[in-house]
Amino acid sequence: MSEPVSGEAGAGIVQSLRNLAATLVAILRTRFELVATELEEERIRLLQLLFWAAGALFFFGVGILLVVFLLVAVFWDSYRIAAIVALAVIFLAAGIGMAFGVRRRMHARPKLFSASLDELAKDRDHLTPR
Repeated sequence: MSEPVSGEAGAGIVQSLRNLAATLVAILRTRFELVATELEEERIRLLQLLFWAAGALFFFGVGILLVVFLLVAVFWDSYRIAAIVALAVIFLAAGIGMAFGVRRRMHARPKLFSASLDELAKDRDHLTPR
């Protein structure tokens, strides 16, 4: 029987290590691409959200301003001060309510990089011995 030549065995081990390293690099590259994609999606989502929020605030503000002028004009002769105070209280209460709503929504956002973390957990599960 002939024994394997240690040079061939060493070359086979080196080649296996190279293949393993190439596989690990490919896995890491895929994960980094996923992270980059998630960052880009989050950036686009935030820009869209800001655009829609700015438009809504503008049109809502103009509408409210016109309603305020209308109400003050209607009550100008009899209850001018009471109308202005009542409207100010309503607007302050609405502003406080919306601030709490924004705070709640900011805490309810999806976890950043959740897809990447899920994939890395799957990779870890596949690599750990059972």
